[in-house]
Amino acid sequence: MAASRYRRFLKLCEEWPVEDTKRQRDLGTFLRQRVAQAFREGENTQIADPENCDQIYESLVRIHTNYYKNKYPRLKDTNFTGVTVEDCKMILATDVLQQMEDMKKGTWKKLREKFYAKKPEEDSK
Repeated sequence: MAASRYRRFLKLCEEWPVEDTKRQRDLGTFLRQRVAQAFREGENTQIADPENCDQIYESLVRIHTNYYKNKYPRLKDTNFTGVTVEDCKMILATDVLQQMEDMKKGTWKKLREKFYAKKPEEDSK
């Protein structure tokens, strides 16, 4: 029975897309890591709580298939701010978030990072 659960999770991981714009913050990447941790022995892994495992799988399938998005359709593809889905994806991209973090830094911190070989976090330790 554990073998069939393992195969179902593997199939779900294969189908789940990976967003390159969200490096190390992507749900698909996180899912793959968690499945690898949970099924370290592959098909031979002993599952302590099979009901919970099945429940997690079904929840992930509902997310992947947009079950609730289809069940409760929206009139518009915007949120209360009026920002579209594409704009949200662009804003949440890792590169854009990094640029915003760089903009938040003060002049003194930027100069320290530029001229010191080690990071400012190491200085405070």
